[in-house]
Amino acid sequence: MGNTIYKSYTLRNYEEIKPIEKLNKDDKNSIEVVGNVLPFKTNNYVIENLIDWGNIPSDPIFTLTFPRKEMLVSQHYNVISDALKNSLPKESITELSNKIRYELNPHPAGQKFNVPNINGIELPGMQHKYRETVLFFPSQGQTCHAYCTFCFRWPQFVGLQELKFAMKESDLLYQYLQQHREVTDVLFTGGDPMIMKTKLLSAYIERLLDDELYNIQTIRIGTKALGYWPYRFTTDDDAEDLIRLFEKIVRKGKNLAIMAHFNHPVELSTNAVADAIRIIRSTGTQIRTQSPVLKHINDKPELWAEMWRKQVNHNCIPYYMFIARDTGAQHFFGIPLVEAWNIFRNAYQKVSGVCRTVRGPSMSSTPGKIQVLGVSDARDEKVIVMRFLQGRDPNWIARPFFAQYDEKAIWLDELKPAFGEEKFFFEEELENIFHEHVYDDESENFE
Repeated sequence: MGNTIYKSYTLRNYEEIKPIEKLNKDDKNSIEVVGNVLPFKTNNYVIENLIDWGNIPSDPIFTLTFPRKEMLVSQHYNVISDALKNSLPKESITELSNKIRYELNPHPAGQKFNVPNINGIELPGMQHKYRETVLFFPSQGQTCHAYCTFCFRWPQFVGLQELKFAMKESDLLYQYLQQHREVTDVLFTGGDPMIMKTKLLSAYIERLLDDELYNIQTIRIGTKALGYWPYRFTTDDDAEDLIRLFEKIVRKGKNLAIMAHFNHPVELSTNAVADAIRIIRSTGTQIRTQSPVLKHINDKPELWAEMWRKQVNHNCIPYYMFIARDTGAQHFFGIPLVEAWNIFRNAYQKVSGVCRTVRGPSMSSTPGKIQVLGVSDARDEKVIVMRFLQGRDPNWIARPFFAQYDEKAIWLDELKPAFGEEKFFFEEELENIFHEHVYDDESENFE
């Protein structure tokens, strides 16, 4: 079964990891420099079971969890490198790091505009971007078993309180859901809610099982624990209580979905993750899987086909292929939209129909989740065809639209409308939505 006693590693103690000796001096120095800007944390399960230490620093799981020099642009890297070389005080290095962090788009996709309020009280631990779904950030779940170097929620982990989404008050969540009967789904996210003890998680979830919240039909839990610490579901001291909680949710007639993050097939290769998946599935819980497509990690269709096939063999449901968000180290991980579509298409062709529940490649952008459907010719113009899978306005959903062909664009704001149009069809309404938000937010009436 392996070592199920959890041990984490950060900048403070990473040199205790014995295989780290295989890194050269420059690579070790890069961990220190980049780790002072972007968060770094890993654990003994990742180190002992997932990383191929004979292939570092190129190994995908090593790159997924350890900082590398290229994750900062050279200008930013040199600022921190020089500060460390000159032994500047810790406070000075933190000040320099924070300045860089604010330049890395810490709130992509307009997340600041997703925060609702109730009775004039802002709810900073919630986001309500799409009509049917509320995201909830339990304050005790704002860390992870290990940090992904591509993570768009990296601001949660770097100590800047104004960049965090976190909330303790389950009563306010309850009241908000009472007042917003259009909400059918609550997604617990973070960080990682599975870092929490079952007793704490249960305190939030038990309220959602109240008959008064008849509108709540699905409870989702976003987690990387299956990939990074599957023992959370099998041998942790409160794992049995967690499984009983899952059973209770399902018995209540709610749909419980674990939104599992798997970024590479190797994360599905251990007996520990197979055991955890089997135990979770035995409760009647669904497991839906998702990942961004990432340069240096999984930018080959063969890897995606293998990953989807393994997931289905474990009775999981492939759900999303995302585009790496425009934040943090996107310059290192980002893949052009056309290339991402080709990876998706070629992988999709390699699997059977039961694997084709997956949707993508999809951008979680400011206006909504936008799927790249492909490249086509229309009106004598080569175009990129897209559609909304989710939108700030539900009327946008499933409506195809077109952008000028651009093989270098890696995000929506780099695309231009096709056919000589000045704006995409949703842009004017999006501007109105944000204008109304700002106006109502100042008068404390935004909901």
